[in-house]
Amino acid sequence: MTEPIDFPGLDGFLGTRASLMLDVVFVAMFVVIAVMGWSIFQVRVRNRYALHKWVQLGLAAVLFIAVAAFEIEMRVYGWEARAAGELEGSADPVVWKALYTHLVFAISSAVLWPVVIFRAWRQFPVPPAPNHHSRSHIFWARLAAIDMLLTSITGWVFYVMAFV
Repeated sequence: MTEPIDFPGLDGFLGTRASLMLDVVFVAMFVVIAVMGWSIFQVRVRNRYALHKWVQLGLAAVLFIAVAAFEIEMRVYGWEARAAGELEGSADPVVWKALYTHLVFAISSAVLWPVVIFRAWRQFPVPPAPNHHSRSHIFWARLAAIDMLLTSITGWVFYVMAFV
């Protein structure tokens, strides 16, 4: 039996080679997607515009903090050795492809979601209600939600390929 490798940084809690923040983000995205879906249901079916607004702002704040902490950890400790399973290792090319695919959606989500939120904040009345901005908001918010879902799916695929 081989000795476990003592990677730099804090080990995660899911029993893989991933770090703590990788595990946190992996699990958090399940919660984010579920809450985002619930929030969309609240506004589309129940017309609970204020609830939708505050849930989306809360999700944005939580994601900002989680992604900032995640990025700090990645910059300080890296991820490639953990993905390779050895301290001086390098990730397999297919893992890099999975990461690049994920980054396409993660970067577009990081741009699109704040723009949708900012425009909604500026264009909808207080308290929020349908108005002239609604059609545009529905289009761009739907695109942002799909982008966030694809960010999550590609992130989960990357996590499994790299750390499991």
